[in-house]
Amino acid sequence: MPNPPKSIPIASGTLNADPFNTGPNFERFHQKDDVFRRSWWDERIRSKKAERFYRTYREPLKTWRRADGFTQKDYAFRNASWHVSDIFTELKESEDRREGFSDPFTLYREPAAEKVAFETPEEAAREIKHVANAFGADMVGITRNDPRWLYATTFSDMSRTEKPQAIGAELTNVIVTAQAMDYDLIRTVPSALSGAATGLGYSYDAMVVLSVAQYIRNLGYNAVASLNDSALAIPLAIQAGLGEYGRNGLLITPEFGPRIRLGKVFTDMPLSHDAPINFGVNAMCQICRRCADGCPVKAIPQGAPNTERHNQSNIKGVEKWSVDGEKCFGFWTAQNSDCSICIRVCPYNKDYSKWWHRIGIRMAGTPLRHLMLWLDRKLGYGERAKPKLWWHSKS
Repeated sequence: MPNPPKSIPIASGTLNADPFNTGPNFERFHQKDDVFRRSWWDERIRSKKAERFYRTYREPLKTWRRADGFTQKDYAFRNASWHVSDIFTELKESEDRREGFSDPFTLYREPAAEKVAFETPEEAAREIKHVANAFGADMVGITRNDPRWLYATTFSDMSRTEKPQAIGAELTNVIVTAQAMDYDLIRTVPSALSGAATGLGYSYDAMVVLSVAQYIRNLGYNAVASLNDSALAIPLAIQAGLGEYGRNGLLITPEFGPRIRLGKVFTDMPLSHDAPINFGVNAMCQICRRCADGCPVKAIPQGAPNTERHNQSNIKGVEKWSVDGEKCFGFWTAQNSDCSICIRVCPYNKDYSKWWHRIGIRMAGTPLRHLMLWLDRKLGYGERAKPKLWWHSKS
């Protein structure tokens, strides 16, 4: 796992108010409308390319692209990185469950008969964060279980039917974890090789959230671990103080920029909450167009945040930058691997163990952000690294 930065950049302030501008026409999101779920049932999204795209994560391709980063070795590494996550996802498919993606995890021992009492919710939250870090979480935040971000209904990829929401109101708190993706792998985007950064993020995260949930259950409380299922992770992460929302539709963190994967644990354990933070991302994204300019299919908006929806894969009634998931997924299927160009080119995508990058992120939170952007371009950050060089960089 990546080591956290030696010195974490300090946020410029916290926001006690609701960080989301939801309008009167707000509606909770149905999981079936997520573009990946739609690729299972919506004929407008399903295609032979999409079917081949999914197969490449399970089966060796009969032919390989003659391009750097798309060799059999690159695909072999990418698919192996997903293996731990895939085991959990596929373990209960006979029960119409794909845990971690369509359904929350159910692989636990029963909670202890007696509850361990803590003097205060603050003490309990401190201990949970300490334990989550010990299990391998790179970032941890805690917030309330906000019903706005729970899926109105969940969806089965296999039976292609909607299911009722499994997370109840009695699970009042959410522990949000973040796993950093490998910086050098992300630099090779687009490539099958770079997809290993995503797979490793999910595989690590599955272990972390399952371990945290079982620890809480061992204390006598209820806890349910979750990855992409059950709720929208980014709004919960923002409320938990892990970062801000970016133009690329992703969470931007002070520690790793947008280069993270999110997990969550819903629990009834009494825990104090973290406050949303502000370290200048919104102001930076207002003047920066690196992700929008770099997107090959122009799925990322150039203008200001608004409530417009590209299609049903966008939530209704929230003012924000919204990415066109249909265009984005179409590019993924065309190249037979996931795309993270918007992460690679983001000025916040840096190795913050380096002191000069920590200075840069502080500049981004001030009127010097224009200078930071100019330096970022001048020094060539965000340019694609040759995947073949990655194979020799660690030896």
